[in-house]
Amino acid sequence: MSGRRDDQDGQGMIVNPKPAAENQDWDGDEADRADRLRFEEEQAMIREQSEARAAAKAAAEAEKKKAAS
Repeated sequence: MSGRRDDQDGQGMIVNPKPAAENQDWDGDEADRADRLRFEEEQAMIREQSEARAAAKAAAEAEKKKAAS
């Protein structure tokens, strides 16, 4: 790739705006809030599945011990 890159143009850069003094409750736009909500829901689902698997494993082990007795 040839040509001169002008670092002042801001292209391809990620900008993370910081809240101004008058806007301390800034938490991003609708897409950011939707991403956080989706992440929280996915984490809850993962926890539920993990707990269900642990309960099923414990029940299977208890059944196995009961059958061995």
